[in-house]
Amino acid sequence: MKIAHIAIWTENLDQLKTFYETYFNAKPGDKYVNLQKQFTSYFLHFENGCCLEIMNKTGLQENNNQKDNVSVGFAHFAFSVGSKDKVNELTDQLRKDGYKIVGAPRFTGDGYYESVVADPDQNLIEITI
Repeated sequence: MKIAHIAIWTENLDQLKTFYETYFNAKPGDKYVNLQKQFTSYFLHFENGCCLEIMNKTGLQENNNQKDNVSVGFAHFAFSVGSKDKVNELTDQLRKDGYKIVGAPRFTGDGYYESVVADPDQNLIEITI
């Protein structure tokens, strides 16, 4: 058994698609549109076969799940980039491009080397070795 995909809501589908394409090498599938339900989505495919579905519909509520303001449900997801240097490089690039770095690169208490960045919708992403 494996996780087939994770899905997140967004108010700006194209902005989020571009973010994951640019920084995490996502390859988007075709845009899905359901006019009756006022729903659109993309499946973003990653190198290891994992997928992220990004979805939009009318009437979405604001994302209040942030590093110090957490609620039950989705917390974060992580991308493994292969090395400490790559964690540092990607984190530096995201910072330079104006994205919020929630946690600077560091070794965690459980032994991971990671940083934490917020995507354009403030979903938290761990960047790990």
